[in-house]
Order: sequence, then C-alpha cells, then structure tokens
Amino acid sequence: MNNKIKSIVAKYYRIPLAEVLYDAKHANHTHFELITTQVTLESNLTGMGYTYTGGKGGSAIHRLLVDDLAPTLIGQDADKVEQLWEMLNWHVHFVGRGGVASFAIAALDIALWDLRAKSQELPLWKLLGGNQPEVQAYAGLIDLNYTMEREQEVITEKLGQGYRGIKIKIGLDDLQQDIQRTRSIRKLIPSDIEFMVDANMKWDVKDAIWIGQAMEDLSVTWFEEPTLPDDFAAFQRIGEQIQIPLAQGENLHTLLEFQAALQTNVLRFPQPDVGTIGGITPWLQVAQLCANRDLMVSSHGMHELHVSLLAGVPNPGYLEVHSFPIDQYTVQPFQFSNGNAKPLDIIGHGVVFDQNKLSSFLQGS
Repeated sequence: MNNKIKSIVAKYYRIPLAEVLYDAKHANHTHFELITTQVTLESNLTGMGYTYTGGKGGSAIHRLLVDDLAPTLIGQDADKVEQLWEMLNWHVHFVGRGGVASFAIAALDIALWDLRAKSQELPLWKLLGGNQPEVQAYAGLIDLNYTMEREQEVITEKLGQGYRGIKIKIGLDDLQQDIQRTRSIRKLIPSDIEFMVDANMKWDVKDAIWIGQAMEDLSVTWFEEPTLPDDFAAFQRIGEQIQIPLAQGENLHTLLEFQAALQTNVLRFPQPDVGTIGGITPWLQVAQLCANRDLMVSSHGMHELHVSLLAGVPNPGYLEVHSFPIDQYTVQPFQFSNGNAKPLDIIGHGVVFDQNKLSSFLQGS
C-alpha cells in the first residue's frame, strides 16, 4: 500500500447551539465551531480529523491548516505519525506554541491515527490495546445562566438518561450568591450521583480557597479550574488549602504544561482534551504521565472520540459528555446507557461527519 499523503481538505463550520450557554470566563456561547480535515493517501485510503472551539478562533485554525500545516504533510509517509507530529509542531512552534497551533495540529494528528487504525483494520481503541468496552461517563453542563427551574429540568433529564455524574458551572461574581446557588443545585442531585463543579479559571487564590472550603460539606467529586491554568504555584496553594480534589486540563495545550501541573502534586483529576493539546499523540503521552503517578486520566470535550481513547488506555477515568453536541453531526450515534459510554467497534476511530447535517453551516474550505 502506498502510504504517502496525496491531499488534505480542511473545512470550517460554525454551528448554532440549541440554547445560549454561559460560564464564568467565556460568557455567552451561542455557537461552537468545528474544523475538520480529510487526509487522503496515494492508495485512496482516507482519514478524518477534527477539532473544535467554543465559538471563536475557528477561522484562524482553518487558515493555519490550509496555509501552513497541510502543505507540509503532502508527500509524507502517513505511517510515521509521531514523527509527523514533531514536524508539524516545530513548523509553527515559534509563532503558535500551544493555542491555535495545538488545535490545528490536533485536526491532522487525529486523521493520521484514523489512517493508522484503518491500515491495520482495527477500531482505534483496540489498536491502542484496549480490552474494556465501557467507560464511565458524566454530563458536563454549561449552566451558569440557568434559572433554578431550568437547572432542575436539565438535571432531571440527565438523571433519566442514566448519568451517574453531573458537573455544573460555578463562578458568579458574588461569592455568597455563588455558594448559595451551588448548595441549591446540590439538593437536586441524589447523594449517590457524582457531583463536580467547574469555575472556568474565575478566581484568584484567596477567593478560590474561600469557595473551595465553603463547598467541603457538599460531597464534591472535584473542583475544576479554580484559577488560571498555567499559574501552577497558585493552583498548588489552592490544592493545599482545601479538601476537595482539583481537576484541570482543557487549557493545558502542551505536554510540558501537563508535566508542570502534575508536579504540583495537587492535580487529582487530569483532563487532557485531544482537540486542544495537539491530537492523539500527545493525549496518549499525558495518559502515560498520569499512569506513572497512579492517576486516572479523564477527558474534556469531544466525547465521541475520547470514549475510544479512554477505552484504549489502562488508566481510564471519567468521560465528560460535553454540552457542545458534536456527536449530533456524526453518522454513527454516540453510544451511552446506564452511566457508561461504549466506543464504536468499527475500523478507525469511527467519527464520520454527516454532511447532510453540516453543509449549511460551512464557513470555509
């Protein structure tokens, strides 16, 4: 088989959400953006890759792919996935380390892993060595703007669907109001259901410690992103002063950032996002760093793909089923029941987009 890369097509979609979603730092989410790549080999085998945003920056990711990264891969051997990741990373390292570059590289790296699994005629999770066909999943809400009536409606819906964990947003400007809201929501969730909170980097050390200590009687599974993700000293101080375990990962966009976060010794729930850290290649490296510390690796976003990654590693934690419904635009439905998600048992990673559903949202190709 000729494994040289013949062509790459990148597309950019802007997709409206069913309702406006709000968190403490990013304000209103009215859309999410989807940036896809199709990598075709000389043999005509194709691989699909993608990444996403919360509604901003998608056009920059698309242009970086079209103008700089995709041309670099033409003619390269697609089997050399890890070497190609290094090449792409250094190609734009000076101007784009982390951030937009990590998103764009992810869209290509995921396609290359899809090709690797297809060339070996294996589902991705089996290619990675997985033998556990289920992953524990929780519902990740973006709900800081919800009325209590809407909150109860959504939580009741998620519990009825079988979720055994619920994550809410916290981070109102008024700390007293924020803790009162959190306590009210906690009463809506049975005690045997995991309860997570996510502050989206809202606070400084002092306020994060205050809110963390104020929640200690609420049986909180984890406190996510209490402060800026790369202020590792602040993160460590918070973790040393509260009893609730800390989580973060979606805004750590390089392997070195994850190493620094883990070295604080207070990160209990690492959450790499395959779409923001640069793809499957570095995601697996983070999973190994976690395993070296006897930590489970959890995920953020892109649940339709992360389910295969978590099913493929020996230390799977929690799969977040995110409020950006990328899976509603795929050919194969996301498989979830009784609190667990199942990876697709088809060759490749299995994430194929339904163009009939996406075509009206196309912004660039």
